[in-house]
Amino acid sequence: MFLKQAINLGGREISIETGRIAKQADGAVLVQQGETVVLVTAVSARKAREGADFFPLTVDYREYGYAAGRIPGGYFKREGRPTEKEILTCRLTDRPIRPLFPEGYQHETQIISMVMSADEENEPDVLSITGASAALYLSDIPFHNPIAGVRVGLVEGKYVVNPTYEQQGASLLNLIVAGSEEAIVMVEAGAKEVSEEVMLEALMFAHGEIKKLCQLQRSMFEALGIKKREFQPKPVNETLLREIAEKYTGEMREALNVQNKSKIESYTAIDDLKKKVVEGYPEDQPAVRAEAGVLFDHLKEAIFRDDILNNRRRPDGRRFSEIRPITIEAGWLPRTHGSSLFTRGETQAVVTATLGTSQDVQYVDSLESGEFKRRFMLNYNFPPFSVGETGRTGSPGRREIGHGALAHRALEAVVPGEEEWPYVVRVVSDITESNGSSSMATVCGGCLAMMDAGVPLKAPVAGVAMGLVMEEKKFAILTDIAGAEDHYGDMDFKVAGTRNGITALQMDIKVTGLNPQILADALDQAKKGRLFILDKMEEVLPEPRKEISKYAPRIMTLQINPDKIRDVIGPGGKMIKSIVERTGAKIDVEDSGRISIATANGEAGEMAMQIIRDLTAEAEIGKTYLGTVSRIVDFGAFVEIMPGLDGLLHVSEIADYRVRDVRDELEEGQQIMVKCIGIEGNKIRLSRKALLNEGKGGGNESRGEGRGEGRGEGRSRSRRPPQNDED
Repeated sequence: MFLKQAINLGGREISIETGRIAKQADGAVLVQQGETVVLVTAVSARKAREGADFFPLTVDYREYGYAAGRIPGGYFKREGRPTEKEILTCRLTDRPIRPLFPEGYQHETQIISMVMSADEENEPDVLSITGASAALYLSDIPFHNPIAGVRVGLVEGKYVVNPTYEQQGASLLNLIVAGSEEAIVMVEAGAKEVSEEVMLEALMFAHGEIKKLCQLQRSMFEALGIKKREFQPKPVNETLLREIAEKYTGEMREALNVQNKSKIESYTAIDDLKKKVVEGYPEDQPAVRAEAGVLFDHLKEAIFRDDILNNRRRPDGRRFSEIRPITIEAGWLPRTHGSSLFTRGETQAVVTATLGTSQDVQYVDSLESGEFKRRFMLNYNFPPFSVGETGRTGSPGRREIGHGALAHRALEAVVPGEEEWPYVVRVVSDITESNGSSSMATVCGGCLAMMDAGVPLKAPVAGVAMGLVMEEKKFAILTDIAGAEDHYGDMDFKVAGTRNGITALQMDIKVTGLNPQILADALDQAKKGRLFILDKMEEVLPEPRKEISKYAPRIMTLQINPDKIRDVIGPGGKMIKSIVERTGAKIDVEDSGRISIATANGEAGEMAMQIIRDLTAEAEIGKTYLGTVSRIVDFGAFVEIMPGLDGLLHVSEIADYRVRDVRDELEEGQQIMVKCIGIEGNKIRLSRKALLNEGKGGGNESRGEGRGEGRGEGRSRSRRPPQNDED
């Protein structure tokens, strides 16, 4: 059945359509805002995957070149591996959807989002979130509560829902929120040091808009009369669970306790205990053994939550607001431009900063603009040894790209602009140990590495991972979560920022009914944790280094008149090639007239800078120059006052008396002092007479003197014409 409905969102229409495209999928919708159209499909297997102990959900999001009227680059002229933005949007779509499937649902499910049309105003990524929910909800797949996604900007003090690309450029906030009618379930944000109060207001504003999109889906659901397929989760064997709890609760509590043991020792103790529990049942009853293993995991979660909520005790004995011990080393790697070793508890990041020139910028394909340049890059690596395992190495996975993007947003807000800092900056974070929030360790370590490299950051940035455990009216907010706290908690959120405000936020919420007060308390506790970490960082490195590393390139910038670019380049690039050969500098000339000069040492850079200054220098009215007569004509002489720059010294301006023949006064190659008295377009008017008169007024220069300037000689004064011959 075909159905299309629309609502007004922030003054613009957004519509959802089903029943026309991809009718063999379990669910398929077209979501449209403006001329941006996203097709989202959902398919779920009728039977559970054999042997699965997890929910096999995959989400794919693709932006096709044709959507914006472009042909992909490269030899094959077709879309290849997913871009970073596509991968990040997959994660944005997956995270709010996954927790809302029924407990125990293990049927292989796939969501595919395809951007089929893209205008220059409306971003498709948030449409994918709403589309994924609509495709699932308007199908027979057991997904019973719709969600939606919106983007919120803060433009000129006002919150804007789904801001246009232009509005995003002027916004202090780039906030993506997904939620149901009852609660927010996912948050992803980058910001320019906004306060916790502003962030909370923006979240509440977003939730109000989300409710409208959820109600639209419910209206369509009722109109279509959809019947959901039956799914009954396997009931918990309460008798067996009670039996395991009675026998092993004490040992489980001890295994979970990491006050006197490492994470790996705790994990080993838990694994050994699980093996003991499973093998405690007859070998010829494999089903009972398998069920015992599942119930063991249930018990582990129950004990953790009981300790937190009722015993007010964390696995490692810390207070709820306490941060694990922090150690910091800055500048510890000898040949990098900047480096730091940041360790918090059992999480450790080796982070480096490398300074490059304009030739090192990253070119990124974009559906809306085609291509843009990125001057700040951050790469996050998570090798398997960081958690004591073996595994795949190579190109980054979705997790690495997601964590890197979060850290990138957190730090990008404080990196100086190109006008202030001409360098390209690349930060690389290698996680060497992991037990809780390696992305926030990357933020702290990345900030320190850049400060060590001499990058003049606007302010230091730190990050902290927070958690929440909640049942009915009981709740506990945890600072700097680790291990089981991350796995079994009801909310995982990471907050990064300066002393003045938030620069990045990521939040995943598993419970409904989370009220604004709990969010406010969590943000306030996160702020206290962030300030504590900033204090620790500033004890080691209170401000950026005054000097960059001796191994880093020296970059100087110069702004010239764009009309002078051809003088710097020269015919066929002859001039700029000559400068490069003489100085060894890398020279980049922009169409705006901005010139960047990069060298291994400052002296070579200064030489290149001076050559370019001389080539592009412009005359100033009223300024005096020592020039060289380059050519004599009947009406005067052309004088080179700067390399390649000639001005006209008219015959009337040569002397303070009438000159009949220019050659009587001047010779080609002669050096003379002249004054610039006018500029008309590209024509420069010079005067020698003005200087002679000034000298006369000062009593230091006699009339008619100075013809031999620069040569130490002149013609006889007897050749000077009599005064009464003047007109």
